[in-house]
Amino acid sequence: MPSPFSLSPSPHPISVIAHDIRSAHNVGSIFRTADSAGLLHVYLTGFTATPEHRGVRKTALGAENAVPWSRHEDPLVLLDILKSEGMRIVALERTDGAIDVEAIKADHFPMALVLGNEVSGVPPALIELADVVLALPQYGIKESLNVSVAFGIAAYGLVERYRALCAD
Repeated sequence: MPSPFSLSPSPHPISVIAHDIRSAHNVGSIFRTADSAGLLHVYLTGFTATPEHRGVRKTALGAENAVPWSRHEDPLVLLDILKSEGMRIVALERTDGAIDVEAIKADHFPMALVLGNEVSGVPPALIELADVVLALPQYGIKESLNVSVAFGIAAYGLVERYRALCAD
């Protein structure tokens, strides 16, 4: 059996949509995590900074060159395109009816994980288009995590879930 830490020959069928992320450093961190987790693509929407921004490059440390990425002004158009290509849309947000990573099923892949603004989260219009809303458990007094930290937890949880489902 191969090591669970070995590089897979192809990326995991998970992309990320980073919408209206204010901090270029958070965007760089998202790139580093996407590369490390072996994700397919990073979609940057709204006013999210691209790798041309010095702050993104500073934090990404070259991961922006390792993960395919693209810029899309309107996330609604992007979601429609991805859905038409068979991608499931999964919003990372705390809402009523949100599910935990363990509830993700095989037919939720391939997926695009939607991240929202550091203050306002994923906009309601994007949540409405989501096939699934995923939430991370919160055990402390704060109701949220930094977007790049939340993405890291969710990305690795989804990769592990995908790999477990493939093993079954």
